[in-house]
Amino acid sequence: MKNIKSGTFKNTFCIFNEIDPATIKFETFDYISPSGSSYFYTKTGMYRFSNHWGRLANSKWRLISLVPETPSKFKYGFALWEDFYPDNDRECLYYLEVDYEAKTVTYQHKNNPNFDNKSILRTSFETSKKIKQIRNLFNLTSWSKHFIFDDLDVFRKEIIEKLIYTNLPLEEIKRALL
Repeated sequence: MKNIKSGTFKNTFCIFNEIDPATIKFETFDYISPSGSSYFYTKTGMYRFSNHWGRLANSKWRLISLVPETPSKFKYGFALWEDFYPDNDRECLYYLEVDYEAKTVTYQHKNNPNFDNKSILRTSFETSKKIKQIRNLFNLTSWSKHFIFDDLDVFRKEIIEKLIYTNLPLEEIKRALL
């Protein structure tokens, strides 16, 4: 697998799962990037050792951590080859996933096998905008002072669901609920 070129994964989306370093079986990396990330390729997928995850130069690679916060920012991640999906700024490739208990929102690629075909697909820019709106709904309460509701969490969820499953702008959703 050492013949993979360094630019092979440009314009891709992928979710890596953190790997315990004690389980690593290789001693040297196949490629080390100018930014310091290290890569080891196998027949089934790729290991990456890095201190930066998320938006990369031309890709979106996210790490699902074993432990959310650790002192070291350097972590090992592994992803199967089939988990690399195409990415660009023009197509509607992304949908939103919300964890109401943790009050978090993230995006997923439409090629993810868990995609329900109900969530609205959006471009990267539109997805980022909706993520920011949902985070504000979770973290701020000043927006709610003009509304009458019994339970803020239930009301918040109603608004967020409309953001996920419709193309209605946030202001229109709020106006309809006044």
